Parts: sequence; C-alpha cells; structure tokens
Amino acid sequence: MSIKGLDVSEFQGTVDWERVKAAGYRFAMLRAGYGFNTVDKQFHRNASECNRIGLPIGVYWFCYAVSPQTAVQEADGCLGTISGYRLDYPVCYDIEQASVAYAAGEGVTINAPLAKQIVTSFCNRVEEKGYYAMFYTNRNFLDTYLGSSLPERYAFWYARYADSFDGTDCGIWQYTSQGSIPGISGDVDLDIGYVDYPAAIKAAGLNHLDGNSPAPSPSPSPAPSPDYITYVIQPGDTLSGIAQRYGTTVSALSSLNGISDPDLIYAGNTIRVPENGGSGSSGAQYYTIQPGDTLSGIAVKFGTTVSALSALNGISNPDLIYAGNTIRVR
Repeated sequence: MSIKGLDVSEFQGTVDWERVKAAGYRFAMLRAGYGFNTVDKQFHRNASECNRIGLPIGVYWFCYAVSPQTAVQEADGCLGTISGYRLDYPVCYDIEQASVAYAAGEGVTINAPLAKQIVTSFCNRVEEKGYYAMFYTNRNFLDTYLGSSLPERYAFWYARYADSFDGTDCGIWQYTSQGSIPGISGDVDLDIGYVDYPAAIKAAGLNHLDGNSPAPSPSPSPAPSPDYITYVIQPGDTLSGIAQRYGTTVSALSSLNGISDPDLIYAGNTIRVPENGGSGSSGAQYYTIQPGDTLSGIAVKFGTTVSALSALNGISNPDLIYAGNTIRVR
C-alpha cells in the first residue's frame, strides 16, 4: 500500500485544497499548533476546507514540552483545538532537535529517558481522550533519544529525505521538504502512507467518528485552602528563589511539601506555597492560570502590565505560561 499525502502549516499560506485533491493527494497532515495552546494560524481554515471537500486529515503538534507534565498540557491544548473537526488520520506529536534546543534554553536537558517520557505522556493523553496517537521524528533523533520501543507502541511518522525508502517500520514516510504541487505556492512536505489509517481508526472506534464528542478535560481543581496556593516549578527555579518570590522561607516550603533536600526540586512538579508568605498579610493577590490564558490577558483582567507580572513572578518568557500554575498578580 502506497498512499500519496502531504503535510502543511501556516508557512504554506492559503492552500487551494480542491486543486490539491484533484492532483491525486489522498491525505493531509495539518499542523494544529505547538507548545502550550499556540494554534497554527492556518489550521482552522485548512481543517474546515479539507473536511468540506472530503480530503482525509490528521494533525500534528510540535513539542516544546520540558517535562511529562507539560507534554500532557500540550496534548490538552491540541485536543481542544481539533475537537470540532473530522480526523481520519492520527493525532501526532512532532519532536525534533529543536524541541531539545528549546528545553536547553529553559534550563532543562532532554536525555533519552526524558524524551521517551515526554512522547509517551503526550500519546497516552491522546489515547485517553479517544484518539489514535502517533509521533513524528527523524532517524537521528529516533536513534539518539527514542529507540526502537516507541515505534512498536505508537504509530510512527518517519522523516528521512531521500529518493528511496530505507525499509524503516513506519506508517507514514515524509520523503521531501521541497515538494511542488498544484494549489500550494512554494515548497511543501510530501509523504507516503503505508497504512490505511481511515479503516484502522474506524474499526477501532477512535477519533470520535461516530459524532460523539470527546469527554471534556477535567475542570480546574477547586481553589486551594486559604492556607496555601499551588505553584508549578519552572525550569531554572530554586527553592530559595521561590521562597523569596512569595515572601516565605526555604524551611517553610520544605516543611509544607515534605522536601528533604532543598537543592533537589524538579521542573513540572507542583508544590504548595504558604499564602501571603504565611505572615497573615492580606496585600498579595494570586491567580491560577486557566487553559487558554495569556499573560497579556491576565494583565488586562487585573489592571496591570505584562512586564509587572513577569517581574513579580520571575517569568523570562511572557509567551510561555502553563495552566494550573498560580501566579501573583498584585
């Protein structure tokens, strides 16, 4: 079986999907977004048009996760973005060297065990929500970070630019980034499918093709007790830095969270922080970030500025905030 396909993102601009389909392409993998809930600017148009003309689609989400927990958050952002569309192909996690480089910039070293945990966490979340999971990478990244076990567990979309296929066990092979087809200006990635995913997904009852919507993500947890707030440890955080930021002490944080070694904390873990530093002061105000929030939106909500929130919370990248994290707004 050899099925002609392509994959696109906002970088291909406005695609004439009717011309693409007329040229004999039988499936498309669309970038839905990347990171925490950043939606590809062309995704909704691309998905709507493909659904309208009956061209089968799957989606991919680019990985900027730095922990298994943030991979799950990325999966939730992806699933929320795609929920209104028919998908006859898998939901794919795209992890590459750029993902590792981004994590390094955030103070996190992605090694092989962590890379596997990140992919597994995303794919498992996709499966929990009733979709067919897949991951994408190239040969070098597969050999260096992921190994042979993941392609045995999840569908694999393999990137290797060459004139002939090397026989790697995969469901889709991306063979060039310099394709040229009717309906698209400039270069485009081209693929060959080796699995009849529409039939496999339909037979497995996945991707909600029966019209039933996926179960919604759990509602945000109830607000914590008045005695403490929750905080998701960010790459580069230290316990002393968190203590200083929230007006408390390392000793208080260690006691409240059962931390035996204050020098050993992990990005992505959640800790409790004494509200108002445990001092009884009522001057500070906190907010728990919700799915879809932006720092600029939170700033408007509380009558402050992005720079003030960034300074108050030690946020180095205002575009990178995570649902479930509690930040100080005053």
